[in-house]
Amino acid sequence: MQLERAFSIVKMPYITEKTFRLIEQENKLSFLVSDDATKPLVKEAIELIYGVKVVKVNIMSTRKGKQAFVKFSDQTPAAELATKLGVL
Repeated sequence: MQLERAFSIVKMPYITEKTFRLIEQENKLSFLVSDDATKPLVKEAIELIYGVKVVKVNIMSTRKGKQAFVKFSDQTPAAELATKLGVL
């Protein structure tokens, strides 16, 4: 996957009060993704863009569009990535 395609799949991090809890307790971050995004595409895009190891991806549709909940490996703390992204 090319970096340009990865950025078209993953739009931006999506942070709410619920996602703060997910960061701390479940090592997960939430992202808004494109409408044609699939779990494997989101996993590949996140790993390529941020250089992290993704364990699991869940996707749901919301009023704001598709939202992906991404669980990271134990070697990649979600809080560390959230700090790099400037959301913590």
